[in-house]
Amino acid sequence: MKYRKNWNYLIIGLIICNGFKMPISELETELLVIGGGTSGVCAALQAARQGTQVVLVEETEWLGGMLTAAGVSATDGNHHLPSGLWGEFRQKLYQHYGGEKELKTGWVSNTLFEPHVGNEVFHELIYNEPNITLLKKYHIREVIKTGDRVHGVKFINQSGEELIVHSRMSIDATEYGDLLNLAGCDYHLGRDSRELTGEPEAPAAGDDIIQDLTYAVILKDFGSKADKTIFRPENYDPEIFRDCCKEWSRTRSNSLVSARTMLDYGRLPNGKYMINWPIEGNDYYANIIESAREQRRKILQEAKNHSLCFVYFLQTELGFKNLGLADDEFPTADLLPLIPYNRESRRVRGITTLTTNDIVNPYKNADRPLYKYGIAVGDYPLDHHHGKGPLIGIESFPKIPAFTIPYGCLVPREIKGLLVAEKNISVTHLINGCTRLQPVVMLLGQAAGAAASLCVQKQIEPADLSVRDLQQMLLENDCWLMPFGDISPDNWAFKSVQRIAVCGLIRGEGIPGEWANEFRFYPDREITRKEVLAALNQTCPDQIERFKSILRTEEKSISRLQALHLLWQLIGKPLTAGWNLKIKDLTGNAPEYNAVAYFDSKNMLTNFIKHDSLLPDRALTRREFACLLDVLFDPFHNLTLPREDFN
Repeated sequence: MKYRKNWNYLIIGLIICNGFKMPISELETELLVIGGGTSGVCAALQAARQGTQVVLVEETEWLGGMLTAAGVSATDGNHHLPSGLWGEFRQKLYQHYGGEKELKTGWVSNTLFEPHVGNEVFHELIYNEPNITLLKKYHIREVIKTGDRVHGVKFINQSGEELIVHSRMSIDATEYGDLLNLAGCDYHLGRDSRELTGEPEAPAAGDDIIQDLTYAVILKDFGSKADKTIFRPENYDPEIFRDCCKEWSRTRSNSLVSARTMLDYGRLPNGKYMINWPIEGNDYYANIIESAREQRRKILQEAKNHSLCFVYFLQTELGFKNLGLADDEFPTADLLPLIPYNRESRRVRGITTLTTNDIVNPYKNADRPLYKYGIAVGDYPLDHHHGKGPLIGIESFPKIPAFTIPYGCLVPREIKGLLVAEKNISVTHLINGCTRLQPVVMLLGQAAGAAASLCVQKQIEPADLSVRDLQQMLLENDCWLMPFGDISPDNWAFKSVQRIAVCGLIRGEGIPGEWANEFRFYPDREITRKEVLAALNQTCPDQIERFKSILRTEEKSISRLQALHLLWQLIGKPLTAGWNLKIKDLTGNAPEYNAVAYFDSKNMLTNFIKHDSLLPDRALTRREFACLLDVLFDPFHNLTLPREDFN
């Protein structure tokens, strides 16, 4: 990393870490990540691990954003898709608490933890990367641009000290999309019209209504005899929480849960409770996205007061006076989180905008095969919080399977030198309901960091980056491209299955559910001759013509030996003289022997063979065929993939 002033890298780090007020005027780096939240941390980590010099600038004292600084330490979704850095972060939590079951404390999630622990994990990960310089308590002031290209950002802190960072690439991982706004990107805010998106569920006319935010609260059990009742908040009215639970309901509706069940929703380890209750609880409507910083602060104070009213309600009306504001979580005077849980921000107009039509059935529209460009996966349903905002009526959401998000959602259409992450990506308001969740946002950050690093190394713009290069980098880091929950990175065929799937050569099946949707590949299912023909028709259409009659028997399976012989012929019957056959139980004529000998000599049968036996009559499985296609024809790199531009 080069600095405009001749300061030592280590000395700067020590000055910052120890809180000295020495101003830093200018830095120069390869990648600037603005926002050390859920996405920003992952973007910085991934880029640094690829060898890129990174400056990470965070506005608060904490890292992790909504997972930590906002106190929403109960992850939503992706329990069966522990992709990339999300899986690594979760494993760190398992290690801290002593195992997976120790984090299953509440019923809203399979992974609940104390916010300060998450913050510590993120700091540990960042400090272990020498390529990252972390600067805290600076907020964005101005974007440095030449024409349509971002070259850096000017920041300022509460003491008025200015920081200027010049960068080759920048990533907007802010909570509100502040950088993309100042950079001059086109963006959407609020609900999109049906005419604009083509989504049947979208409103006829668009508006600026966004999802409710929440000032989450962490309560701690101080013992049955303790009285931790807070002072009565301003404008307290218990009636605003009517119907939050059965004990405070007019109708005693069966759809409501008990007060204890309501609290157990976000029960954390060590006797703590995350209060983020969506049913007549502490959600709060405030569209502060376009507001100035001071105006945001004033409005958010009202949101804090609303949450404190709910705490007072729990302590007085419902009798949980032993539950007080946790005094060992946040470094704030009021013991509330450092930031609110913000569910929606500015959404950049990218080279691709993801809609509900794209994920309900990703294979349906051949003109928009966005799954082929996938870089992050999720399995959460479409879920919005609009209970406290302007009356918009009952929203209708289609059932969706697990999904993948295409690279183009991270790339602004007009502005160069910039990628976006967090909740700032190019999706519709409806889709934001499933892409805003913590694990997905972590993976979006990881993909943005990987893409930015590749752009720096190749000296190209994000729009010119090969999505296949990016996808391969993500695969090397144990990321899913397609959300197949039935085959994970520890499986020998995982990468081949993922590569073949994003080529569209073998398709999976989407299965909508409740709170954990699925997409299955069925790796051990016998592949049919019809599926083999369809894949080979795309992979080698010129050569397959003469073999079509063999494969037209629709649903009938194909044996391992038949498949090897067919593929051997398709690649030109390579010579086999001098090879030492190891397969003991083959019977048949010379062509079969030659085919097997070829594949065996290339070490391509390693995962087929058990106890030195090919089992030639066994039906070929989908994962085995995917592996053969991948290794023999490399369609991932050889099939033409059009430039992504699907707006």
